[in-house]
Amino acid sequence: MDFRSLIKYLIPRGVWLKRTALLLGFIFLDFLVTAILCKTPYAEANPYARSFMQRYGIVQGLAIFDFLLAIPIYGLILLDSHLIRYTRHYMMKTELLVDCILGWLIAGAHFNGAMSWLWDAPHLTRQAIGFAVYLVMAIPFFYLFPKRFAYIKIFGLSGKKQNVMDNLKHQRIRS
Repeated sequence: MDFRSLIKYLIPRGVWLKRTALLLGFIFLDFLVTAILCKTPYAEANPYARSFMQRYGIVQGLAIFDFLLAIPIYGLILLDSHLIRYTRHYMMKTELLVDCILGWLIAGAHFNGAMSWLWDAPHLTRQAIGFAVYLVMAIPFFYLFPKRFAYIKIFGLSGKKQNVMDNLKHQRIRS
């Protein structure tokens, strides 16, 4: 097995890649706010993150902690992306359930952690708002308009759309 065939199994497929990026965005938000506003490791409420921050320094310890925390999440996403195949009947229900679980446990918890530095509100309120923000971002991009941006690339339209536009130009020139 060569390196390229191994790499393709380390990148989630389809909507799971978008879901991974969105979840890692919430983890990065928590990391960034905590790294900027935490002046001493004793200010961190999470005892596991605090122990890493005491041992390795605030930013380095927090980075190691978040990296180790993200590995099982990424592993579950890879497993679901590559190995589990749903029938069309169960796919929408299962993915919506997975989004709700990941939204509450990952996005909501990290949003709660980030906002705890900025906003003195109950934990449940901050976590529910983080969950709602995740769903507001996830539902339109994963379920309502999943293929809307499929033809857009970094530097323009894909070949299929470009060919349609070229045909329209040629028809105008001919007429």
